[in-house]
Amino acid sequence: MIRHTVAFRLKHESGSAEEKSFLADALVLANIPSVRNFEQLRQTSRKNDFTFGLSMEFDDQAGYDAYNVHPLHVAFVRDRWVPEVADFLEIDYTRL
Repeated sequence: MIRHTVAFRLKHESGSAEEKSFLADALVLANIPSVRNFEQLRQTSRKNDFTFGLSMEFDDQAGYDAYNVHPLHVAFVRDRWVPEVADFLEIDYTRL
């Protein structure tokens, strides 16, 4: 199992229509067949500047690889992520 997580901050004002639109459109990632346990999260810690998080799991490396090249993921990254995300940290985990 691979748990893919990303913490991020948007370029948009908090509570703006643009922020809401981005978050709504990010839900498309849950429709990718290899994605399991998709979650969209709000950051609550004051220890970093990130505002939101996405978390999802994949059964194996093949599922993760399929996600990375899936047309829905590629389009979301190109059309929304790259132009609208100010900063992010991606962490991928496997169980010990």
